[in-house]
Amino acid sequence: MRIFTAALATETNTFSPISVDKRSFEASLHVGPGQHPATPTLCTAPITVGREVTAQLGWTLIEGSASWADPGGLINRATYEELRDEILAELSAAMPVNGVVLGLHGAMVASGYDDPEGDLLSRVRDIVGNDILICAELDPHSHLTAKRVAAADFFVAFKHFPHVDFVDRARDLWAMTVDAIKGETAPVMSTFDCRMIDIFPTSKEPMSSFVEKIKQIEQADPKVLSISVIHGFMAADVPEMGTKIIVVTDGDQSKGDALAEELGRELFAMRGTFMVEQVDPATAVSLALSAEQGPVVIADMWDNPGGGTAGDATVLLAELIARGVTDVAVGTIWDPIAVQICFAAGEGAEIMLRFGAKSAPETGHPIDKKVRIVKVVSDAQMRFGASWAPFGDAVWITFDGIDVILNSTRAQSFDPSLFSAMGIDPLSRKILLIKSTNHFYDSFSKIASQIIYCAAGRPYPNDPSTTPYVKAPCTIWPIMEDPFAL
Repeated sequence: MRIFTAALATETNTFSPISVDKRSFEASLHVGPGQHPATPTLCTAPITVGREVTAQLGWTLIEGSASWADPGGLINRATYEELRDEILAELSAAMPVNGVVLGLHGAMVASGYDDPEGDLLSRVRDIVGNDILICAELDPHSHLTAKRVAAADFFVAFKHFPHVDFVDRARDLWAMTVDAIKGETAPVMSTFDCRMIDIFPTSKEPMSSFVEKIKQIEQADPKVLSISVIHGFMAADVPEMGTKIIVVTDGDQSKGDALAEELGRELFAMRGTFMVEQVDPATAVSLALSAEQGPVVIADMWDNPGGGTAGDATVLLAELIARGVTDVAVGTIWDPIAVQICFAAGEGAEIMLRFGAKSAPETGHPIDKKVRIVKVVSDAQMRFGASWAPFGDAVWITFDGIDVILNSTRAQSFDPSLFSAMGIDPLSRKILLIKSTNHFYDSFSKIASQIIYCAAGRPYPNDPSTTPYVKAPCTIWPIMEDPFAL
């Protein structure tokens, strides 16, 4: 058997000012056929898992290119078309194949393309024909469009947010692929539109129990091959934005349709109850100061580069400075120019530095301080589950009892190794200020005495009821109170 695999992924915040071009992919991951490293990125696990599976079966794996960019704004049109056409040319050269297994994200948007994944998948279908299996792994923060559903046989999405299970779900995807190609199953995909958009952290109730429920259904019913919740991505103004359910059954469309609707309506009934409590910056700092021991983690939720923002907001840092708080480590503030200046000055130098708050409104004001440059690190990385996340050339600066990591490649704060990579012991600080909505939880919860979720400004459009959408559907909650009453 001959299986083709490739990956093309990023998450697009259409409201973000950070345009994404080929350099953005090259800064994160852009490798040619067969050159993917042994460790997967968030959306390339189908390649690394595919190597293991096909080697065990004695099948031939034909690898195409793999490209991943950290989330940002619209992808440059020429960049998307170049990366897409690379994969299509590689697939054409690999023909004939028995299957196509892709690593996608599901929330890409490019200039001129509201649905790049649908565009890619439909072109893949045109190449391989109607009888060849096509499947993909998706991030749940994606858009399940009719075009991509029509082009693919099935999708498997990560079940957890934080996305600690992307390798496990790639294994599920490959297991389903193998069974289908061997003729042991006949996967059919059912979907249901929940007519809502929300944020669904699986690290708390009620979503943690909902995920356990769908896992139990998969285990108990041999006809149910996979269940995925497409959370949707509210920072994208696209026509099919919203929460969806996918059920893949073994040849039982009616069963899958009924189960998808049952689960989707159950999810809709819990709308508005999923998100954690959020406090304002002043309250966040007061709560951290009142804690008996550290480290207290303050999550700057909405300046999250993982959602396409710049990650350079200074609202919370300014609050800490104004109140004279010390024993704080901040990871990170994105400022490539400040990093360049610090690299030029060198470790040990003391300089006047302006940093932060350059990207967009509602990110605060630049910080002006005399800082000491403690450490500079080229091509810094932190852990993210089974993967590594680059945050580029980075600098540890210190002033007034506050340590700040400045970085040149946007990345959210996945793991405490963000600090240790720069020489900062995260356990030694009373307060850790990080930028992430929930991906940080799995790792930081292991060391935190307390976690405080803070809503500081709106660099990320986090309230769909007031977000100025143009293309997104208005017939979903919370834009409409009860879309099912229509």
